[in-house]
Amino acid sequence: MTWRRGPFLAGACAAAIIVAAALLWRQVAVDSTRPAGGTDGAALLALTLPDAAGKQETLGQWKGKVLIVNFWATWCEPCKEEMPRFIKLQDEYGARGLQFVGVAIDQADKVRAFAKDIGLNYPTLVGGYGAIELSKTLGNNVGALPFTVVLDRSGGVVHTQLGPLKDQQLLSIIKQLV
Repeated sequence: MTWRRGPFLAGACAAAIIVAAALLWRQVAVDSTRPAGGTDGAALLALTLPDAAGKQETLGQWKGKVLIVNFWATWCEPCKEEMPRFIKLQDEYGARGLQFVGVAIDQADKVRAFAKDIGLNYPTLVGGYGAIELSKTLGNNVGALPFTVVLDRSGGVVHTQLGPLKDQQLLSIIKQLV
């Protein structure tokens, strides 16, 4: 009889793990894409990080603009896929007050090379792995990439997104704010 309980317990544990994972994923998917409800972005605007050349930059220098802060890495495929859209939108809406800023979870030399390869036209700061912890304070509950925070002109957080932003979704957000 004892030998029959082993497979049963293993199967029950596996089922419980699958159910727990599905519930967790559902919670993450719901929580990570909802707007932050206009919460204050002061902590993010106060952040100072080096750019890829080592110069210290404060995000607050872009206060008064629609600021889209994207946490990314050179090894993150979904990050790399959405960046050409960001480049295009920076060109189209930059003169109207839109500013993309990347926060790389990476090394400066890799960021410089990648930025050059894709023709990056917006600032990228180097946060290293510590920036993942920062993104968690902004709503990135699982510490995954890409993660994007949108601030309005007054510095309020109006949207957070875990995972890539869809084209129409991003365009809708930008058009409402610029």
